[in-house]
Amino acid sequence: MVVAKRIDPDVVWSTYYDGYQVLREWLVGLPHRYWGHESVLPGWTVTELAAHLVSVVGRVGELTPAARSVDVLTASQYVLAYDTNAGVVADEARAIAAAARSQPDRVVAAIDDALAVAVGRMEQLTPGDPVVAGRRGAIRLSQFLLTRVIEIVTHADDLARSVREVEPPAMPRSTQRTGVRALLDMLAERVPGRTVEVRVPPYAAVQCIEGPRHTRGTPPNIVEMDAATWIRLATGRVAWDVEAHAGRISASGERANLAGHLPLL
Repeated sequence: MVVAKRIDPDVVWSTYYDGYQVLREWLVGLPHRYWGHESVLPGWTVTELAAHLVSVVGRVGELTPAARSVDVLTASQYVLAYDTNAGVVADEARAIAAAARSQPDRVVAAIDDALAVAVGRMEQLTPGDPVVAGRRGAIRLSQFLLTRVIEIVTHADDLARSVREVEPPAMPRSTQRTGVRALLDMLAERVPGRTVEVRVPPYAAVQCIEGPRHTRGTPPNIVEMDAATWIRLATGRVAWDVEAHAGRISASGERANLAGHLPLL
């Protein structure tokens, strides 16, 4: 059984909340003419992608204490169910956009309403790091909140790439670092080992993948990239070969290829 690292849920929630505030202000300032555009996610408009943020934070408001003696998932295990729920997630976003009549101010108001409920639920669940019941199983509150941070940094990037004419939202450094680190930890959990070191400066690095052991120093295989590239690779927005060919990945060593292990969700 994989045991998740113990972290403070209040700290993770704070990084999510700070990222939310930045993205919210960006959405408020986004000219109305862009809301009906197709996003970089096939089949999603900018409005629908923004409306999905209601569900992202709304899931926090749904959390309840889990029953005792249940199997507790890590964030990595929890997100494995994302694929099976993709259709439901898309339908929810479209329903929220339709209910708001696809009007930007109503979409933002719906996000704010969901956040207010989430804030109240966080006050009920903390202090401490309880095991909570999410839609995909039991998980520690801190681990669940990591999935929310991943969502906010990923969708902030999705929205920015969907509207390239507008200055992108500047995610707080702490939010970006937490999202990057959470995805790197997922990789290390999925393919444990010490043969390859994956670096995403200035935020974090992990070692992963089994292979010939080295006794000291740096592993013989090094992979390095910036935060945006890592987030896009880990979440299936871009392909390893494309990014490597474009020079956005630095890889040295015979095993320095993560194509077979990505995306993570």
